[in-house]
Amino acid sequence: MKGAKAVVECLKEQGVDTIFGYPGGMILPLYDALYDEKSIKNILTTHEQSAAHAADGYARASGKVGVCMATSGPGATNLVTGIATAFMDSIPMVAITGQVDTTLLGRDAFQETDIVGVTMPITKHNYKVKNPKLLVETIREAFELAKKGRPGPVLIDIPRNVFFADVEYTPLRKEKKEKARPDADFLIYAAEAEEVMLQAKRPLVIAGGGVISAGAEKELAAFVEKFHFPVATTLMGIGAIPCSHPQLLGFAGMHGKKAANNAIAAADLIIAIGSRFADRQTGSIDKYTTDTKFIHIDIDPAEIDKNIASAIGLAGDMKTILEILMQRSPRTNLDAWWKKIGGWREEYAYDYSVKRLTLPWALHHVAGRTAGKAYAFTTDVGQHQMWSALHLHIEEPRTWITSGGLGTMGFGLPAAVGAQMAFGDKRRVIHVAGDGGIKMTGSEYYTIARFNLPVISLIVNNTSLGMIRQLQKVMYKERYTACEFDYDMDYVKYAESFGIKAEAVSTPDEFAEAFDRALEEKGPRVLVLNIHRSFVEPMTKGGARINEFVDFK
Repeated sequence: MKGAKAVVECLKEQGVDTIFGYPGGMILPLYDALYDEKSIKNILTTHEQSAAHAADGYARASGKVGVCMATSGPGATNLVTGIATAFMDSIPMVAITGQVDTTLLGRDAFQETDIVGVTMPITKHNYKVKNPKLLVETIREAFELAKKGRPGPVLIDIPRNVFFADVEYTPLRKEKKEKARPDADFLIYAAEAEEVMLQAKRPLVIAGGGVISAGAEKELAAFVEKFHFPVATTLMGIGAIPCSHPQLLGFAGMHGKKAANNAIAAADLIIAIGSRFADRQTGSIDKYTTDTKFIHIDIDPAEIDKNIASAIGLAGDMKTILEILMQRSPRTNLDAWWKKIGGWREEYAYDYSVKRLTLPWALHHVAGRTAGKAYAFTTDVGQHQMWSALHLHIEEPRTWITSGGLGTMGFGLPAAVGAQMAFGDKRRVIHVAGDGGIKMTGSEYYTIARFNLPVISLIVNNTSLGMIRQLQKVMYKERYTACEFDYDMDYVKYAESFGIKAEAVSTPDEFAEAFDRALEEKGPRVLVLNIHRSFVEPMTKGGARINEFVDFK
C-alpha cells in the first residue's frame, strides 16, 4: 500500500480514534488517506499549537497516546510549544509532521524547517523517515516509546514523497510482555527505605503526577492508609488521591496550602512518589532538605539524585515498589504528629464568607455544585490556576488537567477540546482561564462551537495579567508594567461571535445563578467573571523555606 495508507493502518492498530491537526501541502497526502477512514475522528483546530494542546488534553484525560499533526515549516514549528508542554509534564503524545520531498532536503525549499533538530531537546525521541521501508516500524516504535517508562512526546517527520511510496504493511502481532522482577540491588535499597520509613516520627508522603501516569492511585491510598501517613500533592499530582481523603493535606508548593507546606517543613522524612522536586515545589533546596531524610520513588532513574542528592532512590514500577514497602507493618505511633497537623489545618482553614465576587468563592461554589458528579477541569496558567488548585475539589485521577512544568498560557481551552473529545458524554469539562490566556487561544471557541462540545468556560476578567502583577508587587516594588489591560474587551460578545451562549457576572448571586443555568444547558457556555484585582495567597517567599510566606497586607 502507499505510505500514507500505511500510516493510517498503523494509527488504527495503535487504537487511535481521534487526531488533532491543521493541513498544509506536505501533510496533505496523509489527510487524503484519512478521507475514507470512519474510525478516526479528524479534528481541525484553528491553530497548530492548539492541535498539540488538544492532543495533550486528550492524553491526560484518557490515559492513551494523544496524536496531532501538521505540515512542514510554520505548521511544524507551531507545534513546538505544545510538544514542550507535554514533555515537561511527561504526557504521551505522537506528533506527525509532513516534510518536503527527500530530494529537496537541505536546499531551503518552500516551508522547509529542520523540525527534528528544533524538537530534539523537547521530545523523548524524534525521527525523520527518509526510507519508506522503515515507515511502519518507525510509527510502531514511536507509539511504544511515547508510552514506555516515563511517558512523553515523540515526533515523526515524514517527507511528502514517502507518503506516496509503496510500503509493505503487515498487521502487528502483539506479544505479551513479562513483568520485570526487582534485582538484588533494588531489594537492598528497598530494605533501607523500609527501615527509614518505619523509624520516622514525622513522615509525609508527596504524591506527584507520576502516580496518575502509573495508574497507581489505589496503591497510593492503600500505602498511606496502612501506615497512617499524611499526604500532600504537587500541582500535577492533584487527583492522585481524593480531595475528601482524611489524610490529604492538599496541594503543596509555592502557592500551596499552609498546612501542607508547614508539614513538609516540619517532617523528618519525605517520601516523594512520582514527583521530581521541581523548584516551585521546594523553594530553596538547601532549606528544604535541612534535617530531613528523603525516599524518592520514580519510574525515571535520571530523576533520582537530580534535585535532592541525598535521597534513597527507588526507580522502577511504582505499583511494585509500593507493594514491596507495604510488606512491613507500622511501628511508630504518629498521634503527636497528626495532632500538630490538625492544629495547622484548623488555623489555616479558608474563610469563604465574602461581600463581593472573588474567584476562590466562585470555585468553592463550583466544587459544591459538581460534587459527586461527572465533571473534569482544565485550567490555563496564572492566578486562576493556583486558585483552582486550592479551591476546587478533585476526587478522581485524570479530571484535573493543567500545564505544570512549562506553565503554558493558552493551554486550557484547547486542552478542554481534547479532554472533552476523550470523555465524550461520560464527563463534562469545566474550563477556567484568565483574561490574558484566553486572548492567546480563544479562537478554539470556534472548534468548541463547531462540534457543540458541552464545555463550560469561566473567563476570569480582572483586566490584568494577574500573576505578572503579583510578581511585580512582591519582587519589583509594585512597578506595574506590561501587565494591565487598560482597553476594555467584551468577552461576552467575543464568545457569542462563535455562536456560544455567554453572560457576564459581577456578584456572588449572579455567578451562582449563571453557573446553575450553565449546568442545565447541554451545549457550550461561557461565563465572564468580572472581579477585582487581588493576589493569590498563600505565596512562599523567594529563596526561603517552604513555610515562609509573603504578607500581602
